[in-house]
Amino acid sequence: MIDFSKDFPLLQTTDEMGRRLAYLDNAATTQKPFAVLDAEADYYKNKNANPHRGAYDLSMKATQVLESVREKTKRWLHVPEDGEVIFTKNATESLNLVAYSYAMNAVSAGDEIVLAVSEHHSNLVPWQNVAKAKGAVLTYLYLNEEGRVTKEEAQQKITTKTKLVAIAQVSNVTGYVNPVEDIIEMAHKVQAVVVVDGTQGAPHLFVDLGKLEADFYAFSGHKMLAPMGIGVLYGKKKLLEQMPPFLYGGDMIEYVEEQTTTFAPVPQKFEAGTQNMGSIAGFGAAIDYIEKIGMNQIRSIEDELTAYLIEKLKGVPHLTIVGSDSLENRIGVVPFVIEGVHPHDVVTIVNKDLIAIRSGNHCAQPLHNFLKVPATCRASVYLYNSKDEIDRLAESLKGVRRWLGYGA
Repeated sequence: MIDFSKDFPLLQTTDEMGRRLAYLDNAATTQKPFAVLDAEADYYKNKNANPHRGAYDLSMKATQVLESVREKTKRWLHVPEDGEVIFTKNATESLNLVAYSYAMNAVSAGDEIVLAVSEHHSNLVPWQNVAKAKGAVLTYLYLNEEGRVTKEEAQQKITTKTKLVAIAQVSNVTGYVNPVEDIIEMAHKVQAVVVVDGTQGAPHLFVDLGKLEADFYAFSGHKMLAPMGIGVLYGKKKLLEQMPPFLYGGDMIEYVEEQTTTFAPVPQKFEAGTQNMGSIAGFGAAIDYIEKIGMNQIRSIEDELTAYLIEKLKGVPHLTIVGSDSLENRIGVVPFVIEGVHPHDVVTIVNKDLIAIRSGNHCAQPLHNFLKVPATCRASVYLYNSKDEIDRLAESLKGVRRWLGYGA
């Protein structure tokens, strides 16, 4: 397995004992390679100006950075038309944009909004708000015994009353890939619009938005090696053109008079104010880095590491993997609990061995309530992780109960 960790400066640092960080919290955010950090720094060193606002050379360079990364994003995701890639600050803002600009105008009293109980709060709370404001009904897709959304459940819940379906491409807690293609097909048969949260999908799966047929697709750059503060919203142009702006201000207008304003065409209509240009430059470099490695190789690395992680976790006494330990249709995210130990204590103890994993409800409280588990630990791998790091995690976990005074 190729060691990509050499490309990541933070992963090369050591503590006073000579240990390197075993970073296994990639579902929360990923580390950044030199190429991304250099691109961000280069923007501020050599191209820093306000895009779209100046006729001088430096401003035009900034505009070129912005629009070239937009075009790169369009190509990478196989976006069908120009004007369908909108830059936001993260997936949360992207999903809120859809909720306020589309759903608040399209959803009426008595309409149903269908979403999975496993959704991240960012793809759940906005729809609660829409339902409350418009008198709509939230209908949940519940999970089977493995903790997965099934096509059968979707067929039962998506009806002629359904106006909108919100579904994650991949669960941020279980790592399970949802049957989004089938759900989109079902929804479109009843003229419902589908919002896909691609936050855990875009970094790990080959995404072709021309074939997926999602009406909206949102994700954050920081979960795919890019800096924080840059997100993407894809929307079908025919929908975006009908939607009012989400934010109002500079760079999203055509003409402003004392009493009236006309707005710029998409995507600028949804990009009010100055963009996070350094992060956009870094996002473009992240796409280049991922494409250079190739998604097939990334998937191969992740699949091998995920299988090894599950095998090692199953060998830890008193540890239970939450959901299924199946490798089918999942990415490298594995939730677990240790008998008699709160997940926060587990994470604190393994942190002493310079190992970073996650604990809590992972912004998915309804899922944890459904599973009857208050909180879980979560280990998640990416292309720069190694089997040695997983070995370290497993050994550290074996000592957790002893730390707390259990005999074993």
